[in-house]
Amino acid sequence: MFRRAHRLFAWLLSPALLLTSYQSLADEVERWKFNMTEGVTPVSREIQGLHMEMFWWCVAIGVVVFSIMFYSMIMHRKSRGVKPANFHESTGLEILWTAIPLIILVIMAIPATSSLIKLYDSSEADVDVLITGYQWRWKYDYVEEDFSFFSNLSTPRDEIEGFAPKNPNYLLEVDEPLVVPVDQKIRFLITSSDVIHAWWVPDLGVKKDAIPGFINESWAIIEEPGVYRGQCAELCGKDHGFMPIVVEAKSQEDYREWMTAKKEEAEELAKLTEKTFSFDELYERGEQVYGQWCAACHQPNGEGVSGVFPTLKGGVSVGPMEDHIDIVVNGSPGTAMQAFGEQLSEVDIAAVVTYERNAWGNNMGDEAQPIDVYNHKQGN
Repeated sequence: MFRRAHRLFAWLLSPALLLTSYQSLADEVERWKFNMTEGVTPVSREIQGLHMEMFWWCVAIGVVVFSIMFYSMIMHRKSRGVKPANFHESTGLEILWTAIPLIILVIMAIPATSSLIKLYDSSEADVDVLITGYQWRWKYDYVEEDFSFFSNLSTPRDEIEGFAPKNPNYLLEVDEPLVVPVDQKIRFLITSSDVIHAWWVPDLGVKKDAIPGFINESWAIIEEPGVYRGQCAELCGKDHGFMPIVVEAKSQEDYREWMTAKKEEAEELAKLTEKTFSFDELYERGEQVYGQWCAACHQPNGEGVSGVFPTLKGGVSVGPMEDHIDIVVNGSPGTAMQAFGEQLSEVDIAAVVTYERNAWGNNMGDEAQPIDVYNHKQGN
């Protein structure tokens, strides 16, 4: 009786299990896409269409070639008593197997050339954005607006180190996305300040190397508002995998409102250079800046990595204030220490210097003000 009930239960449950398995398989197929992304721009769709056209050309060629090969192997095999033909050469056959591939290549080259011409035509852009790769973040300059900001990875360290569950956009989220308007031609001017990076956003059909001393161009017209994610696609050092790209496309009205707000925010930050901050304000802000910009190399506890990134417990952090500000602003030539003078505001540099001089038991009891950093940059 028990066995019958067990079989009946299994029979009733099997469709549900089958449906669950099918759904799991469908989810995995969706997650592991191997085909090229269609994207949200005319160029990305044209690239994907060209890719599929070439794919089916290759499939057709493969079917013809393998059909002839298998037909010859089966129908002309020795066991059937077929004797091989005895000839040295055939001029007509050689012309045929040269002419047919040549014609096919010409036919394939026509749409490919048309797409390449469009891909490299970045003229008459409505918005110009200069993209500069840094180890390991991106800087976006809106050329006509004389306005810029840095975009950094914002995934919490607890997720990276495995102390918290990973969210759906793990390592693909930033504090400041690149914001652009829809239905306008955006020209991307791509370069680097240090090593070779690559700015790659599949949904936009854009992938260009960022090379120090060179400016590569690409462009896109995004037709749908939304958030589109990418990554640095060139091995650029220790934190290559922590250098995401996020592009947010807004309606033209929303874009103008965003631009106005960001300009006002930049003006307010510039005014803060003349403000005198309290020690607590500097320390609290410096802790945030350190966690975002410095902890990846020098570690959250300031102990660094032996032989690579020096400890901040002691050393320059307990030396003269002027030397400490100088190494943050100008970096240290011949080492991995970057120059942060262009990457951080005077307020943030003053804050992080204050934090480093008083954290982890350094307890110097002094502080740097934004005006000190400004004067150092001016050579005063």
